[in-house]
Amino acid sequence: MSPWGWLLIAGLFEVGWAIGLKYTEGWTRPVPSLATLVLLAASMYCLAVAARALPIGTAYAVWTGIGAAGTAILGMVLLGEPRTAVRIASLGLILLGVAGLKLAR
Repeated sequence: MSPWGWLLIAGLFEVGWAIGLKYTEGWTRPVPSLATLVLLAASMYCLAVAARALPIGTAYAVWTGIGAAGTAILGMVLLGEPRTAVRIASLGLILLGVAGLKLAR
């Protein structure tokens, strides 16, 4: 798999563990807590594999961008967080930044 594929998977796992944090209820629920830790470890592993071939600054920024945008989108869809124009425009800017980092490689 390409480093960018590993990075995409790492970002998706990051979204999973970030959303999972909400369901752990402060690490008091064992099953969501364990799932969140597994997703966190998987995300870090995939990021480390991607960083073998990609500059760490690029890999980390793309990883956090995917995670931030994905978590914010799922927060709006699953958790009823506000869907304001400013939030949506800001998510667009994050995604533009991620695309720019990929193109600038």
